[in-house]
Amino acid sequence: MSKGGRISMQNKKRKLTGMKIISKLLALIGSLSYVIVIAVFNGSLGHILGIFIPVLGSVAVAKALGAAVSISYAWLFALIITFGILRGILRYFEQYANHYIAFKLLAKMRDIIFQKLRVLCPAKLETKQKGTIISMITADIETIEVFYAHTISPVGIALISSLTMVLFIGFSVNWYMAIFAAFAYLIVAILLPLLSQKTTMEVGQRYRKQFTAFNGYFMDAIKGSKDIILHGKEEEHKENIDLNTDKLLESSTDLKNKGLTMNVITNMVVIILNLCMLSLGLILVKFVNLSAPIMLVGVVALMSSYGPVLALAALPNSLSQTFASGERVFDLLAEEPAVRDIENKNEIEADSVKVENLSFSYGQNPVLDNVSVEVKKGEIVGIMGESGCGKSTLLKLLLRFWKKQKGRILYNGIEIEDLNTSSLKKNVVMVSQSTYLFEDTIKGNLKIAKPSASDEEIIEACKKAGIHDFVSSLKDGYDTKVGGKNAIFSAGESQRLAIARCFLSDAQIILLDEPTSNVDAINEGIILKSLIMNKKDKAIIIVSHRESTMSIADRVYYFNSNGQETLHVA
Repeated sequence: MSKGGRISMQNKKRKLTGMKIISKLLALIGSLSYVIVIAVFNGSLGHILGIFIPVLGSVAVAKALGAAVSISYAWLFALIITFGILRGILRYFEQYANHYIAFKLLAKMRDIIFQKLRVLCPAKLETKQKGTIISMITADIETIEVFYAHTISPVGIALISSLTMVLFIGFSVNWYMAIFAAFAYLIVAILLPLLSQKTTMEVGQRYRKQFTAFNGYFMDAIKGSKDIILHGKEEEHKENIDLNTDKLLESSTDLKNKGLTMNVITNMVVIILNLCMLSLGLILVKFVNLSAPIMLVGVVALMSSYGPVLALAALPNSLSQTFASGERVFDLLAEEPAVRDIENKNEIEADSVKVENLSFSYGQNPVLDNVSVEVKKGEIVGIMGESGCGKSTLLKLLLRFWKKQKGRILYNGIEIEDLNTSSLKKNVVMVSQSTYLFEDTIKGNLKIAKPSASDEEIIEACKKAGIHDFVSSLKDGYDTKVGGKNAIFSAGESQRLAIARCFLSDAQIILLDEPTSNVDAINEGIILKSLIMNKKDKAIIIVSHRESTMSIADRVYYFNSNGQETLHVA
């Protein structure tokens, strides 16, 4: 069973409804609610002033047609100019408030996600596609930004501006026309969005999921391009990328077509509602003695006031993608870690570890069965075995990436569950078979192990790892940039740098997972020599499939499907 299968068995997919996603997004606003109020106030007042610009124009026309309007043309003209200027200013402050809260909350969400990744790492992240995680932190979060910047305040703005216009039409024109205006707003703000939701929600969510999946696959393909080329899989990956691109294009086209269809329907409905309002006005002019010029003011008031409610009609298209992005983000945040940090227990200086009758399985798949291993300060212990027999899993259990299920893991005689996590990390360090170098200087990469390390300590650690002479030969020495595009280290030199990190740290117990699997014989010899020369100060466990690597071990434990056998090395 794959690890992905193991994880999926332990964590059933959680399906969040749209309302639950919205409630979770709104809950993040917290103390920033006042910013939403500012945005709604500025937006509502700005839209109302914008609506009244053509309304005041219609009032001027009504006055010219003989309607009893007390305000002068000069005042009408002055108000139109003033409202136009204020509309621009209020619009600026509305958008500033919307984006202020959006960017504040996006920073908060990224921080929450990063903290969650730290808790889930490394056990729960082993099976997650790295490109998908990157896409979540970038594309999904940016999609959620639309919700905060362009969804919350428009709802309040539409409600306030529509209510204001209903009251204006009622008190200034006619209450029958005001009631019809309220009916028109409800159709555009509620009925059309519901219809749009049914039309676009499914395809919008499908598009967002395919977009994220494509981003994840493409990013992983770029990061693994060397392995793809080495294994001759270029055409296969190209075909997969083309296939995913076609699917994404199909969903995008479908989404745009449905959006255009809804736009046409919305515009047709607005035209019909305007004609109905005009017809109602003409009826009222004929049978209720409503002044025709005043009636036209009511019609213009409705025709110019659809902006806020039309914004609501367009929301389902963006909300469908927000729901898809929000579901992925909140699913990650709801993920339970494989283990939780231990606090308020023992802090020790460990230099030995003893494993007694340890058993572990992923789901229903047993990996380790009744395993016992021991290493003390000054010893190098090797672990060999066939693929899948649990060698690397043992190292992860020693670091408590997973919680052991049976048996004991003792550091200086103290059970691992009685050790503070901070103490365990301080005492035990692991080097994997591939070393990641950050885009930083060599010194910066080494200081990951000990941020306070002096230059003398860094040089001494590199001498122990047999990498000092190489670093010194570089033009900028320890200030040389590595990682990313600065690929100046071979696999063997990267591994030696990783071992230098171990020597630089205060950890007394070193776990090495296939440290020589990707290096040539010369680099293997340098790495093994450095381990032998420095083993008196450390307790070292090496997992490897190479017999040559095991030659430096004081003892070798061989794991296989039939049990465990201990081989003593002379």
